[in-house]
Amino acid sequence: MIKPHGADALTPLFVVDPAERDALGAAAQSYPQIVVSSATAANAVMLGGGYFTPLKGYMTKADALSVADSMKTEDGVFFPVPVLNLLPAIDAKVGDRIALRDPNVAGNPVIAVQTISAIDEFSEQELQQVAQAVYGTTDAAHPGVEAFLAQGKFVVAGPIEVLNFSYFETEFADTFKTAVQIRAEIEALGWNNVVAFQTRNPMHRAHEELCKMAMEATQADGCVIHMLLGKLKAGDIPADVRDESIREMVKNYFPENSVMVSGYGFDMLYAGPREAVLHALFRQNMGATHFIIGRDHAGVGDYYGAFDAQTIFDTDVPSDALEIEIFRADHTAYSKKLNKVVMMRDVPDHSFEDFVILSGTKVRELLGNGIAPPPEFSRPEVAKILMDYYQQLDAK
Repeated sequence: MIKPHGADALTPLFVVDPAERDALGAAAQSYPQIVVSSATAANAVMLGGGYFTPLKGYMTKADALSVADSMKTEDGVFFPVPVLNLLPAIDAKVGDRIALRDPNVAGNPVIAVQTISAIDEFSEQELQQVAQAVYGTTDAAHPGVEAFLAQGKFVVAGPIEVLNFSYFETEFADTFKTAVQIRAEIEALGWNNVVAFQTRNPMHRAHEELCKMAMEATQADGCVIHMLLGKLKAGDIPADVRDESIREMVKNYFPENSVMVSGYGFDMLYAGPREAVLHALFRQNMGATHFIIGRDHAGVGDYYGAFDAQTIFDTDVPSDALEIEIFRADHTAYSKKLNKVVMMRDVPDHSFEDFVILSGTKVRELLGNGIAPPPEFSRPEVAKILMDYYQQLDAK
């Protein structure tokens, strides 16, 4: 099985033993109590589940600046984005243990306990420097930049012990899985070559066929459709609707036992190329050998070129940084002449009129009006679930 990134075994930071977890939770009530940002809580979930192996906690300011500059911590660990606990203020000192409270769950329960190893402060210039490196822009209209700059400027570093997985385990009990759990399932299934597909959207015909193309090209034993379950930008489809539609598609259009549908607890960064590298890294940690990266992966608006998320692996990622292999996808569309979904680069002699291509805006307009997109674009079972969702929105 493919090795985790930077380690011989996963380093999940979740406190597994129930007695130890209860004792730490009780002790945490006497520590300084801090309601953290959604991004910090999501980082705790990913650290707890082993997805961010080999990290042991939140990075220092020096590490964050080094990662922004070179995608390596000061100790030389390859990591594409800073993993931080950023706060607007901190009333604690180095050596203290603090209780990190979850902003996304009623009552703000303690999600993790952190032992502070360093406290530093970003200057405004340094915040802009990190934003530019990670997001490729300092434009506050970019949703990732906006969320990053809103967290605060105090960098509170140190190891953490994770007590729970926020709302993901309860709200998505059948879908949320840690990297530890997915590795165990892949091993139990006897899969060797494993394709991972990232999605924050419902899957249409092109996505479905892209997974099948990647599985065939890599001779994969199975595919993990791995959906983001955390916070998105306004207008994106909620995770429960995506989950239902993806499961319906898999049930009807993939061979039995060839696909694992799962999700992870993280907030979307919309960081384009840097986030694509992060996605590849934690898919390696969960046991995938191949990762699909398509057009405008993890992008938003016009901040990134259509294939920047692929070329970063050629220009900025050292060849020995990751073991996972990238499956590079082109524009995918339905060819009327061939009567199937194809990657457009594979049929260069076809005219543009041969392809069925619909914009996301047009699809949302059709769904909102109760009109199913063409069957070449969306499976009818998927379209029905999405139409019901949009019509419920209109009825409110």
